[in-house]
Amino acid sequence: MKCATTLAIFTLLLLQNSQATDHPFGREWKDLDSAATSNWWEKELPTNLDWTEFLNVPRDEVVAFALYTHQNGILKLSAQFYPLMPEEQRQARLEVNRKGKWEEIANEGILYPGWSAHFRVEEWDASKNVRYRVRHGENAVFEGLIRKDPSRKKEIVVASLSCNARHDRGDRESIVDNIKRQDPDLLFFAGDQSYDHAQHTAAWLLWGKQFKDIIKDRPVVTIPDDHDIGQGNLWGEGGIKAPNPRGHDGGYYYPASYVNMVQRCQTWHLPDAYDPTLIERDITVYYTSLNIGGVDFAIIEDRKFKSGPYGKIPQMGPRPDHINDPVYDRSAVDLPGLKLLGDRQLSFLREWGQNWTDASMKAVLSQTNFCGAVHLHGRMEGRLLADLDCNGWPQSGRNRALKEIRRASAVHLAGDQHLAVVVKHGIDAYRDGPYSFVNPAIVNEVYGRWWWPEDEKPGPNPIANSPLPWTGDYEDGLGNKITMMAYANPDENLVRGRKPDGAIVNKADGYGLIRFDKRNQAITFECWPRVVDLNKGDEGQYPGWPVTVSMEDSDGREPIGYLPEVKFAKLKDPVIQVIEEESGEILYTKRIRGKRFNAPVYSKGDHTIKIGESLPDRFEFGNVRLAKPDSPPISLPHM
Repeated sequence: MKCATTLAIFTLLLLQNSQATDHPFGREWKDLDSAATSNWWEKELPTNLDWTEFLNVPRDEVVAFALYTHQNGILKLSAQFYPLMPEEQRQARLEVNRKGKWEEIANEGILYPGWSAHFRVEEWDASKNVRYRVRHGENAVFEGLIRKDPSRKKEIVVASLSCNARHDRGDRESIVDNIKRQDPDLLFFAGDQSYDHAQHTAAWLLWGKQFKDIIKDRPVVTIPDDHDIGQGNLWGEGGIKAPNPRGHDGGYYYPASYVNMVQRCQTWHLPDAYDPTLIERDITVYYTSLNIGGVDFAIIEDRKFKSGPYGKIPQMGPRPDHINDPVYDRSAVDLPGLKLLGDRQLSFLREWGQNWTDASMKAVLSQTNFCGAVHLHGRMEGRLLADLDCNGWPQSGRNRALKEIRRASAVHLAGDQHLAVVVKHGIDAYRDGPYSFVNPAIVNEVYGRWWWPEDEKPGPNPIANSPLPWTGDYEDGLGNKITMMAYANPDENLVRGRKPDGAIVNKADGYGLIRFDKRNQAITFECWPRVVDLNKGDEGQYPGWPVTVSMEDSDGREPIGYLPEVKFAKLKDPVIQVIEEESGEILYTKRIRGKRFNAPVYSKGDHTIKIGESLPDRFEFGNVRLAKPDSPPISLPHM
């Protein structure tokens, strides 16, 4: 603790000293985050919002908003401030209300650039609701509620949002009001909270102003995507320097200090990183996990280690990341050595998938989908066969990631694509992989996308009774197998360049709501339009929604048989792991319901069954083969 405190003080002093210069990111980056640095109050910036007026708030309102999570007795809370004047103090105080009295529990410095303060409180009691407030000076205060962990709730609800486009700078009142009414247990912002590229602090403050009424009172996961760190696209390649902000070459364009500032403001409040080892240029990482009420969420960084396409694969479209050649060899772009999640994150997912401590269900949160579930980009003439920005490329990396998600019977939640979809992934065969839900864009003003098969026909095995015409089994433009279960296209007139009739135009923006039914191990995906008003009784989701799936079906492999039944006399809802002995492959690790289990397997050889309460570490049975009609059950000793 002493070393950590010393480091924090040193960092604070270093950052504060940098304010003495006009260029905290270096002289060559004098315009970077300029709306909130140097003599920010004197500047007039050429944007469609007057940042100067917006940032120069009354001094009793300088505490803009706060974000928090808590887990394993540790509360982490980030407080975001509006830019401070030179004469104003750089300290923030965290107080909690206990028995009707406010008590200060932490005092931290406000870091510059970025204007954030970060509080870590240990021995936190997660069984109680606690009111908190962040204070600055005599009069500035921001209040909220730290919720107790909803472990006793039968259903855990997550609101999922992304893509807060700058083309609409207004409030998000309809979304905020609806989410307050639906009262989720967790908010997930999947990326692109900011589209202002070189002005993250100002745009981040505007995002907080728009959503502060819901983020102040519940745990929030915010993860930055490409636009947040100032790029049109991002293939991070482990942190190398990118030659331009388009990103096709791989790497990060802006200085590491800017990237780290963005990540600090958006992710410091998450549980500590699984492996905090810095990548190239000392860029930080944040991939981790968060348990909310018995649902265990892995939070991963899709793009940080991903290979860039330029110079690695043949260019087959107008850009290095776009493919329009219908007869190209799909394997030609899936080259050995290409990375998607990277070895570190795959190892993390492998370990996370085996650890079911206080968990009955699992889900993975990330920026984008593991396939290209989009056909039209912006207009009817904008048909694109394959977009390498999605996680469908490289295909081998995509399959490795999906196998880790499948081993845990997890579902995947993401954003980025500006098109809400539910797909069931196929790895070796259709429907043998996990489910994925991509939420709609918060604002879909600039880049509408459509699911629109070229032949305008459903795929094989379409979804029964769906009002949507194009469901079923398809291949994306990279050859990945997917089953389209639901999609939310914008108004057809928009893609055809016609002005739609009526005052309200369906731009297919809004948010997702995901319900985790712990008792039945079922997941329901809901897709809510931005214009819906639940306070007036409007219950209209997009056509084709909601979609309900089972956790068990997240592993869609067809078993060739089952191992002998395992009986549990006393062990309640245990964790089961099955390993194929010849290959050493973990087939799956999951929590089951009940007192008996027939383990499905996918080969005829010997298997190992491991059993435990939180980890598969209590009982082990090796050389187990397919059950025969007369096979006796496996009973646990004294259990």
